[in-house]
Amino acid sequence: MKKMLSVWVLAAALGAASPVASAQGNAFSYLQSQLRSGALKGAAVGFIATDAQGKVLASLDADERRVPASNLKLVTTGTALHALGPDYRFQTRLGYTGTILDDGTLQGDLYIIGGGDPTLGAEDNIALKTDALFWRWKKILADKGITRITGRIIGDGRAWEGNLENDSWSYNDTGTYYGTGASALCFYKNATDWDVQAGEKAGAEVPVHQTYPETPWMHFRNYSFTGGPGTGNSLYLYTTDLAPYAEMRGTFATDRKPKTEHFANKYGALTCAYYFWKNLQATGWEVGGGYADIDRGGYLRGADFVPGEKAAAPTVLGASDSPSLKDIARETNVRSDNFYAESLFRAMGESATETAVYDSCTVAVKEVLLGLDLPLDGLQMEDGSGLSRQNQLSPAFLAAFLRQMTHSPAFPAFLASLPHPGEGTLAGVLPQLEGKERLCFKSGSMEGTLCYSGYILDEEGKPAVIFSLMANNTTERPSQVRAVLTRAIALLMP
Repeated sequence: MKKMLSVWVLAAALGAASPVASAQGNAFSYLQSQLRSGALKGAAVGFIATDAQGKVLASLDADERRVPASNLKLVTTGTALHALGPDYRFQTRLGYTGTILDDGTLQGDLYIIGGGDPTLGAEDNIALKTDALFWRWKKILADKGITRITGRIIGDGRAWEGNLENDSWSYNDTGTYYGTGASALCFYKNATDWDVQAGEKAGAEVPVHQTYPETPWMHFRNYSFTGGPGTGNSLYLYTTDLAPYAEMRGTFATDRKPKTEHFANKYGALTCAYYFWKNLQATGWEVGGGYADIDRGGYLRGADFVPGEKAAAPTVLGASDSPSLKDIARETNVRSDNFYAESLFRAMGESATETAVYDSCTVAVKEVLLGLDLPLDGLQMEDGSGLSRQNQLSPAFLAAFLRQMTHSPAFPAFLASLPHPGEGTLAGVLPQLEGKERLCFKSGSMEGTLCYSGYILDEEGKPAVIFSLMANNTTERPSQVRAVLTRAIALLMP
């Protein structure tokens, strides 16, 4: 009762005639009713709404830290845009060892030197098509007079140190496309596609077939089986970058339709080298050697995974650029792309500390936040995507961050990166809401967690209300929780 009273006193202080105050009071009252007996009963919910100057309009346990899920991407993309600039571009360089002969022969190896571009080989709204990317690389070679290569195509991902995955990620998640981990040289977002379908009866093996990209060096075992009707889909690919082995485990129900599943590929640099090697051969280039990458010890290894000689420091021939950071940030937030988010996170670590290990990345982000005059007591940040359940943010911190971003030179790009209802992960959210074009916000979800944070714009397109609504430990169906939280957001509209 004390908590409710304090909010109504706040609402009264704001003035009953104020449409903004009335809107926040309506949203708060509705959330309170759902906490007492609705879909949020027993859940841990935090909520805050402020105006653009930071004046609190309504608040409910806003200083309590919650698991943010993909709401953490707001911090990752915002700090990246602020620190690196909206027009920042990753570079992938081509280099060589050996000698370029007068007849156009590269007597040596060709290196693809990764610089963190997460879009290489991707198939989304911003990535350059793979054939076009490879054409750019072949033009670099042709401009240097190279027409044939006697050695290997080597994927070089040495620019980023450390593990692909964060140590706190769930073991199951690390085999999925959304938990594959970012690397300095990647391909197809370090994912691989598999066609799956139920077996003829419960207990039968699930037929699975890898489609794209190929990873011919992998040793694969299928230990999955068909489940009975209603048992769902619990297929996971268990794999690691420690050795080229993978196992499919879990079940796929008899009443499930065939589909394409997306799993992790821990060898992005090798896959990139392999596909460029294939493309060169298919377009008439002679490549005398095969393809290889570089292991953690700095040694070259081919498809047999037997370490060879120490990798060299290649002479650079030229470079290709990624899409702009503002485009990558928008794809990250609209599609809630974990791989892009982790790439931005690691890029900040590399830029600020010259190391891309997770601890350094966290330090780099916190330095940006301190530069934005944000206290860090409302934040515990383990990764860039929000996949770790050890991430902790308070709604008050997130609202303060969103407010401080309005003063950043990168704010126009940051605001443009956020989806409106009907876009990306908000495709089914508030489709009929009047004035939905004035809502710019990010969703975040995982089991038992649903969060929404962002801006309500005024008629001139400037932030009028900043809000963060975070629900943890929910037990009702996600659709029910989503309906409650999105209705609360609708009630926030003045």
